Amino acid sequence: MLFENIYVQQRIEKANHLREVGVNPYSNESNRNTTIKKFKNVNSDIEHLENKRDENRVYTVAGRIKFYRLMGKAAFLKIEDEYDMLQIYVARDNLAEGFFNDVFKKDFEVGDIIEVSGYPFVTGQGELSLHVDGIKMLTKAVAPLPEKFHGITDKEMRYRQRYLDLIMNSEVRKTFHLRSKIVSLIRRFFEDKGFLEVETPMMHPIAGGANARPFVTHHNALGIDRFLRIAPELYLKRLIVGGFEAVFEINRNFRNEGMDATHNPEFTSIEFYWAYKTYKDLIEITKELFDYLFDHLDLPKVLPYGDMKINFSNIKEIRLIDSLVQVGGVPAEIIGDKSKILDFLKANKLEANDKLNVGQLYGVLFDEFVEDKLIDPTFITHYPVELSPLARRNDAEPELTDRFELFIGGKEIANAFSELNDPIDQYDRFNDQLKAKECGDDEAHEMDEDFVEALKYGMAPTAGEGIGIDRLVMMLTNNHSIRDVLLFPAMKPIRKQEQLENEEE
Repeated sequence: MLFENIYVQQRIEKANHLREVGVNPYSNESNRNTTIKKFKNVNSDIEHLENKRDENRVYTVAGRIKFYRLMGKAAFLKIEDEYDMLQIYVARDNLAEGFFNDVFKKDFEVGDIIEVSGYPFVTGQGELSLHVDGIKMLTKAVAPLPEKFHGITDKEMRYRQRYLDLIMNSEVRKTFHLRSKIVSLIRRFFEDKGFLEVETPMMHPIAGGANARPFVTHHNALGIDRFLRIAPELYLKRLIVGGFEAVFEINRNFRNEGMDATHNPEFTSIEFYWAYKTYKDLIEITKELFDYLFDHLDLPKVLPYGDMKINFSNIKEIRLIDSLVQVGGVPAEIIGDKSKILDFLKANKLEANDKLNVGQLYGVLFDEFVEDKLIDPTFITHYPVELSPLARRNDAEPELTDRFELFIGGKEIANAFSELNDPIDQYDRFNDQLKAKECGDDEAHEMDEDFVEALKYGMAPTAGEGIGIDRLVMMLTNNHSIRDVLLFPAMKPIRKQEQLENEEE
């Protein structure tokens, strides 16, 4: 079924013809000695030469044919490598006798990956090009590329066949180059700050570290279930107990929850923990990180995000309860009164779960009335204890925690707090989470007795933070779906019949 398409069959015939004339359509060797980008940079002076060419400069480049125009005894092609595109000129009389008519014209076409050698020149239209005196097939493509003017308009196909999306869309490649650079810069920033990069387990005996449903797998040798990690938090804090004072992990996390524009079942974040610091120190280092990224990425501090403009110089800080009134427009008189909050939710046709306490209802109000209004970077601080099972209580207001979440463009980007290091308080909070689970909260924490055991030995005052790298890349690249910044996002399986119909089309 994979090779029955008529166009694929025609290309397979061409690959077979290449073999018949002694040309390997899948060569394992290339003599490329420069990239297209370097070729253009080195030869930018050609247009200033008298005849606009230099036959003494010889280069070998390689790339995929993206354009092919045959003109009798010659042809103009455009080939593309990872970073750039180059026009090449192929003339019959510059190639081995018979090659142009018997091989090149018959078997070379758009989509093939080729190697060409020659000298630089500038065409009459002023385009720096390569005058070819040698051409070699490296890889014969037996599937035709999508029509060049429209590319891939079906987003589902783009995500399912990311390789094809990358072939057809250089802007997509640029997004992922930028993503890679962002990750590299984040790593360098924390290393320069004296943090130690560590690796912690991906399979956990207990699902913990965040409120989320886990993926469950089975370890055959041990005969027990394991959970793909929701977050590395509890392991990283064990390292602080052990004596490390500043650690970070750029990690993959897995959460068995819904998929939408900002959620993928597996995602990338950085979590870092810093002994002898508080959440206030984390606010400052997060600001420093953003300044560092903008400086090294050479980005303006005001970036478009859809219809919005995000001003990364206009960073705000506001307490969660204050944000309900000042940002969300929630009536001040209902704050602290459970019955009034429930009535307010009902009046706004929202679910009003009377099993939730006041702190949890604040979370509902925030999600519904505040979050999507936080466009410029905003640190929301002082979360209720009920929403923060791992965060340290505020000394002055013990019903609140020393915690913040950072929101940008109406989306949560980071979560941080001064860590709870009282083993008894932590044990009690785990028990509260177990009660919540019994009441139907399938995202509540499990009891982690080993972590409590670690805290018994003493963890220095510590602050920890997690930053969602996928969502950060979305903000910095003006992408509105997490699937646009993940090379291979999770997708619903195509049913066999649908697949057959797509292949027939």
